[in-house]
Amino acid sequence: MKLLITGINGFVAFHFLELLSIKNEKLDILGIGRSTQCNLDNQFPKLNFIYKSIDLLNKDAVSLVISEFRPTHLLHLASVSSVGHSWHYPQESFVNNTNIFLNLIDQIRIEGIKCRILSIGSSEEYGIVDEINIPIKESCPLNPVSPYAVARVSQEMISNIYINGYGMDIIMTRSFNHFGPRQKDIFVISSFAKQLVEIANKNSTNHSVTVGNIDIIRDFVDVRDVVKAYYLLLKNGKKGETYNICSGKGFSLKEILIKMCELLNIEVDIKINNALIRPNDNPIIVGDNKKIHDELLWTPEINLEQSISDTLDWWKHNL
Repeated sequence: MKLLITGINGFVAFHFLELLSIKNEKLDILGIGRSTQCNLDNQFPKLNFIYKSIDLLNKDAVSLVISEFRPTHLLHLASVSSVGHSWHYPQESFVNNTNIFLNLIDQIRIEGIKCRILSIGSSEEYGIVDEINIPIKESCPLNPVSPYAVARVSQEMISNIYINGYGMDIIMTRSFNHFGPRQKDIFVISSFAKQLVEIANKNSTNHSVTVGNIDIIRDFVDVRDVVKAYYLLLKNGKKGETYNICSGKGFSLKEILIKMCELLNIEVDIKINNALIRPNDNPIIVGDNKKIHDELLWTPEINLEQSISDTLDWWKHNL
């Protein structure tokens, strides 16, 4: 397998490489990122891994790397993945998330390379869903309500055009909220964890936690379970199909925050920052994972409390 991974410096890519490092497979892996240096150097000595720094918006650079490496598999993780960021910078979010994917798959088409592509989408594509449709199945109509979600739907539509028009081997996900060790604190669970660990360590004299809307309910999956799903889909997913990656369980952000405080044995004041509340947010997103379970026998193995505990532990060692 010649595996190309975009967004290699990101949080999900690290866990995917960690999973690959325990597989007994012959792999050539090319990781692509925008940074001049890769933060994964020497972390996975068992893997035949090389890194290239390119801007995926640069069609000439994409053309060169595709024609030289000629991947048999592509895991497309690169994105501007923050919904909140997309409200502040909608053009950047849309152009980046749509065009980098289009540049990649069109060059694979031009080169005539037989390559299996895993296109990572988001549960945000579903938008605001009536409670009678919870848990959300893949057949649920898409109704994006943020610039980020519109870009993800566009990526999925482009995938279907290339599947139906050119016969390309593309599999799509709608990945629900995932978190775990190493995630940046621009994301909600990691932000909570960092703030609370600072309080627990008495690195902060302020015992308040800044939050947005903590009444929203989300379906949280541990990133280590998510990458197992991606691996199975790259291996055995069905061409042209879309799969929810979710736990099937919903928790409010308030419940998550309370659980974190219990694990750290602290009490905090909650401060609402209206700037963190999105203009149009989905009140509840809980998915149905029956399709991927029935086809690939995937199911989440790490429970929510363990995921929270591991995330807190990571921040304890990395503040």
